[in-house]
Amino acid sequence: MSRLLAPLTRAVTYTRWLHLLVGAIIALVCGSVYPGLTRPGYGDWALILLIPVPLLMAAAVIPVVRRAEGLQARLMLFPGAHARVEDGSAPGEAGVSVAPSVSWRDRGRTAVWLVLRLWAGCAIAFVTSQLMALALELVDATSGGPAKALSLIPVPGYGWAYAFLVPVPPLVLLGVVALAGRLMASAALGLLGPSAAERLAALEERTEQLLERNRIARELHDSIGHALTVAVVQAGAARAAADPAFTDRALGAIEETGRAAVEDLERVLLVLRESGQPASRRPTLTEADRLLDSARASGAEVDAKVLGALDTVPGPVSREGYRILQEALTNVLRHSGTVPIRVAVTVDDARLWLDVRNPLPVGAPVNGRGSGTGSGLRGIRERAALLGGRARTGPDEGQWRVHVELPLG
Repeated sequence: MSRLLAPLTRAVTYTRWLHLLVGAIIALVCGSVYPGLTRPGYGDWALILLIPVPLLMAAAVIPVVRRAEGLQARLMLFPGAHARVEDGSAPGEAGVSVAPSVSWRDRGRTAVWLVLRLWAGCAIAFVTSQLMALALELVDATSGGPAKALSLIPVPGYGWAYAFLVPVPPLVLLGVVALAGRLMASAALGLLGPSAAERLAALEERTEQLLERNRIARELHDSIGHALTVAVVQAGAARAAADPAFTDRALGAIEETGRAAVEDLERVLLVLRESGQPASRRPTLTEADRLLDSARASGAEVDAKVLGALDTVPGPVSREGYRILQEALTNVLRHSGTVPIRVAVTVDDARLWLDVRNPLPVGAPVNGRGSGTGSGLRGIRERAALLGGRARTGPDEGQWRVHVELPLG
């Protein structure tokens, strides 16, 4: 019983009612001009329903009309802040487009919607007037006076027994309104819903947002993670060495790495804030010596070989290559400590190769890296895939190897 009466307590039921009644206004305006609303016959009612149709079809050609109808439908047909209730069965207002018409298919659907709203509004206006008039007739009959013929449903006689029937017409009316409102909401999703082009554009925009968020997450992970790893390793090595000279070098390396991380953080925050200020330049492979020196300052022995001209590598490839190398070195320091590291960077006319190797302690676990599920390794593979390349990470003859191939064109 409470489920049946639930629509009576929801504000959206009454906003849908109002939405339907507003749809009948143009018919009443046209009908008052011709054929007139004084004692209209059945033929006159047919004209009242048909005369506005050409006007609505002409209005549907205007692109902004679809936007106006979409906004009204979102506000009045679907549960929201005005409804004071969450309606899990309703698809929600996201299924109704508020974009202007961009194709004749959109204009055609808008025309069908306007005509449907006109006829549904007239039907609900008629039912509303008749049932409310019937309720007034029952009140008159209950009071003992002769019932006035206000509705098409006659009330025979009069008497106090009619008092029990007075609530029936309003309840029936609310039930009809609730059902009609739900049907109109469903029709709005079909006729005012986004077109295939709008859905594709929304999907592309959402994809771009997700890609940008993932890129920013990788940037922060690689830059800040590298800085923190270097700082931890340097601090631990300085404490163990108890050598003032080594401690000075370690502090210098921590300061340089931290300054670079702060610059990266400021650049990412500028992008997020969309302040309009130019973001600082992202580092490229031409600055790879900074990463190698940072690893050496942590106590690791780094053997680096560079074949080819790094300054000929395209900007996007060079920037992503820098981040891949940074993450590879960070993984070595984090998981294996200050072990010997072999780095090879090779550039030719078509590809860039990055190869980072370090020995694994005999009998020691791979610290979860053997499965290749770490976020850093996943970031390396994602960066390579975005550029059309590939990355392989894992144990290789007693060593941990990160091998990346990136196309230059």
